[in-house]
Amino acid sequence: MPTMPAGSILLGSTRANELRDWYLRVLAPDHTGDGPIVLGDLLLVIDQRDDVSDTNPEPGRSILNFHVDDFALFEAQLKAAGVDWVAGATDRPSGRFATFRDPDGNYLQLIQFVQPPG
Repeated sequence: MPTMPAGSILLGSTRANELRDWYLRVLAPDHTGDGPIVLGDLLLVIDQRDDVSDTNPEPGRSILNFHVDDFALFEAQLKAAGVDWVAGATDRPSGRFATFRDPDGNYLQLIQFVQPPG
Protein backbone atom coordinates (compact mmCIF):
# COMPACT_ATOMS: atom_id res chain seq x y z
CA MET A 1 0.00 0.00 0.00
CA PRO A 2 1.53 3.38 -0.98
CA THR A 3 2.29 6.11 1.51
CA MET A 4 -0.07 9.06 1.17
CA PRO A 5 1.96 12.28 0.68
CA ALA A 6 1.12 15.30 2.81
CA GLY A 7 0.36 18.38 0.76
CA SER A 8 -0.90 21.12 3.05
CA ILE A 9 -1.74 22.06 6.59
CA LEU A 10 -4.59 24.34 7.63
CA LEU A 11 -4.34 26.69 10.58
CA GLY A 12 -7.68 28.02 11.77
CA SER A 13 -7.56 31.40 13.49
CA THR A 14 -9.87 34.06 14.85
CA ARG A 15 -7.47 36.59 13.32
CA ALA A 16 -6.39 34.94 10.09
CA ASN A 17 -5.07 38.09 8.37
CA GLU A 18 -2.74 38.91 11.28
CA LEU A 19 -1.54 35.32 11.48
CA ARG A 20 -0.93 35.15 7.72
CA ASP A 21 1.07 38.39 7.87
CA TRP A 22 3.23 36.92 10.64
CA TYR A 23 3.92 33.71 8.67
CA LEU A 24 4.81 35.70 5.57
CA ARG A 25 7.12 38.05 7.48
CA VAL A 26 8.84 35.37 9.55
CA LEU A 27 8.91 32.27 7.34
CA ALA A 28 8.23 33.24 3.74
CA PRO A 29 9.36 36.83 3.09
CA ASP A 30 9.77 36.13 -0.64
CA HIS A 31 6.26 34.71 -1.05
CA THR A 32 3.95 36.69 -3.31
CA GLY A 33 0.27 36.49 -4.05
CA ASP A 34 -2.80 35.32 -2.22
CA GLY A 35 -3.76 31.78 -1.36
CA PRO A 36 -1.63 29.15 0.34
CA ILE A 37 1.86 30.05 1.55
CA VAL A 38 4.45 27.79 -0.04
CA LEU A 39 6.83 26.33 2.56
CA GLY A 40 9.02 23.95 0.59
CA ASP A 41 6.85 21.00 -0.43
CA LEU A 42 4.12 21.93 2.04
CA LEU A 43 1.35 24.46 1.51
CA LEU A 44 0.19 26.45 4.54
CA VAL A 45 -3.45 27.54 4.47
CA ILE A 46 -4.63 30.03 7.10
CA ASP A 47 -8.39 30.22 7.48
CA GLN A 48 -10.63 32.62 9.40
CA ARG A 49 -12.65 30.50 11.81
CA ASP A 50 -15.20 31.09 14.54
CA ASP A 51 -14.99 27.55 15.95
CA VAL A 52 -11.52 27.96 17.52
CA SER A 53 -10.25 29.90 20.54
CA ASP A 54 -8.09 33.00 20.18
CA THR A 55 -5.00 31.05 21.25
CA ASN A 56 -4.15 27.37 21.08
CA PRO A 57 -4.82 25.82 24.52
CA GLU A 58 -2.60 22.77 23.76
CA PRO A 59 0.22 24.02 21.51
CA GLY A 60 2.36 20.92 22.01
CA ARG A 61 -0.29 18.63 20.54
CA SER A 62 0.63 19.40 16.94
CA ILE A 63 3.92 21.07 15.99
CA LEU A 64 4.94 22.31 12.56
CA ASN A 65 8.58 21.27 12.02
CA PHE A 66 11.08 22.86 9.67
CA HIS A 67 13.96 20.57 8.70
CA VAL A 68 17.01 22.61 7.71
CA ASP A 69 20.61 21.97 6.66
CA ASP A 70 21.94 25.22 8.19
CA PHE A 71 20.48 25.66 11.67
CA ALA A 72 22.47 28.82 12.46
CA LEU A 73 21.26 30.59 9.31
CA PHE A 74 17.58 30.02 10.05
CA GLU A 75 17.98 30.60 13.78
CA ALA A 76 19.47 34.02 12.96
CA GLN A 77 16.57 34.74 10.55
CA LEU A 78 14.05 33.88 13.25
CA LYS A 79 15.88 35.94 15.87
CA ALA A 80 15.96 38.92 13.50
CA ALA A 81 12.20 38.51 13.00
CA GLY A 82 11.73 38.64 16.78
CA VAL A 83 9.98 35.30 17.24
CA ASP A 84 8.82 34.23 20.70
CA TRP A 85 11.13 31.36 21.68
CA VAL A 86 9.65 28.57 23.78
CA ALA A 87 12.95 26.66 23.94
CA GLY A 88 16.25 27.83 22.51
CA ALA A 89 18.68 25.70 20.55
CA THR A 90 19.22 22.32 22.17
CA ASP A 91 21.46 19.51 21.02
CA ARG A 92 19.94 16.04 21.15
CA PRO A 93 21.33 12.73 19.90
CA SER A 94 19.26 13.09 16.70
CA GLY A 95 20.17 16.73 16.01
CA ARG A 96 19.71 20.35 16.99
CA PHE A 97 16.24 21.65 17.93
CA ALA A 98 14.60 24.96 18.88
CA THR A 99 10.93 25.74 19.47
CA PHE A 100 9.09 29.01 18.91
CA ARG A 101 5.45 30.06 18.73
CA ASP A 102 3.24 32.03 16.37
CA PRO A 103 0.84 34.79 17.54
CA ASP A 104 -1.94 32.22 18.10
CA GLY A 105 0.33 30.18 20.36
CA ASN A 106 0.96 27.32 17.92
CA TYR A 107 4.39 25.73 18.33
CA LEU A 108 6.88 25.47 15.49
CA GLN A 109 10.28 23.81 15.56
CA LEU A 110 13.53 24.39 13.76
CA ILE A 111 15.40 21.09 13.38
CA GLN A 112 18.70 20.10 11.88
CA PHE A 113 18.98 16.34 12.05
CA VAL A 114 22.39 14.70 12.43
CA GLN A 115 21.26 12.22 9.81
CA PRO A 116 18.15 12.92 7.70
CA PRO A 117 15.22 10.72 8.70
CA GLY A 118 14.03 8.10 6.33
